[in-house]
Amino acid sequence: MSDRLRELAIFVRTAESGSFSRAGRELGLSQPSVSRVVSELEARLGVTLLLRTTRQITLTDAGELFLERARDILAELEDAEDAARGIDSLRGNIRMALPVIYGTREIIPRLPAFLARHPQLRIELAIADQRQDLIAEGADIAIRMGTLSDSAFGARKLTTVERWIAASPAYLKARGTPKTPADLTKHDCITTRGGAGRESWSFARNGTEISVDVYGRIDTRSGSGVFASVMTGLGIAQVSSAMCGAEVKAGTLVRLLRGYTLAPIDVHAVFPGGPKPSIKVRALTDYLAQDIKRRKLG
Repeated sequence: MSDRLRELAIFVRTAESGSFSRAGRELGLSQPSVSRVVSELEARLGVTLLLRTTRQITLTDAGELFLERARDILAELEDAEDAARGIDSLRGNIRMALPVIYGTREIIPRLPAFLARHPQLRIELAIADQRQDLIAEGADIAIRMGTLSDSAFGARKLTTVERWIAASPAYLKARGTPKTPADLTKHDCITTRGGAGRESWSFARNGTEISVDVYGRIDTRSGSGVFASVMTGLGIAQVSSAMCGAEVKAGTLVRLLRGYTLAPIDVHAVFPGGPKPSIKVRALTDYLAQDIKRRKLG
C-alpha cells in the first residue's frame, strides 16, 4: 500500500474507533506512530481533522468531510482489486457482528462452506447481544433482528423467523399449561424490557389482536439469557424458531398457545459503510441469503 493510502487507512480507523491506541492495535502499530501519521496528514492538508482531549477524539467539520471521502477511496480501491481478481479469488478480512443465539445457530454453521469457496478470505466475528457501535467496531456487516434503527446504513433482508411461546416440561408439570393468553397472568413469564418484570405480550387470532400484561421474576435483554432461563424452567418465554426450534422438536421445550400467533421477526444483513458494500461482503450476503432460503424451502 502506498504511503498516501496507508495514511488514509490509519486516519479512517482512528476516526471510526475514536482512539489512537485502538487503531494502533488493530493495524499493528504503536499509539505514537498512529498519532504521528494523523498529525502529518493534518499538516500536509493544512486543516485540523481531529480534536484531541485527554478523554476522547472527535471529528471536526473538515474531518467529517475527509472521512467520508477517504472511506469511499479505500472501498473503491478494494473493490477494484477484488473485481480484477474475480469472485473466485477474493481475499482479505470481513468483520462481522452477530447476535449470540442467531449468530451461533444460524450464521456460523454456514461459514465453513463459504470459506471453502474463498480460501484467502478471513472472517472476524464480534458476537454480542448488545447492539455494538458498528462504526467504532469497524464492522463490514452485521446481522440484525427486528426493527432497524439506523437509516444511514445499507441493509438487505435475509429471512423472517417465527416467534413462539414456550416453556420446559418441568415448569409445566409444576405450574400447569396455559390454554389462552389470559392464563399467562397466573404464570412466571421471562421478560426482556426491564420495567420491574412487567411487560405486555400481543397475540393475534382470527384477525383479532389480544394483549396481556405478564409478570416474571426473571428479566434479561440477552437472547442467551432467555434461552438458558426457559430451558432451566424459570418461566414461560417468547422465543424464536431459530432460538428453540431444535429443542421444541426434541421435546426439551414445549411450544404453547399454538392457536395464537406472535408477530414474526425480520432478519437483516446491515452494512455500516452504506448501501453499496464491498464485493466480498456482497458475496457473503448473497451466500447467506441463498442458503437460508434453500434450507427453509427444503
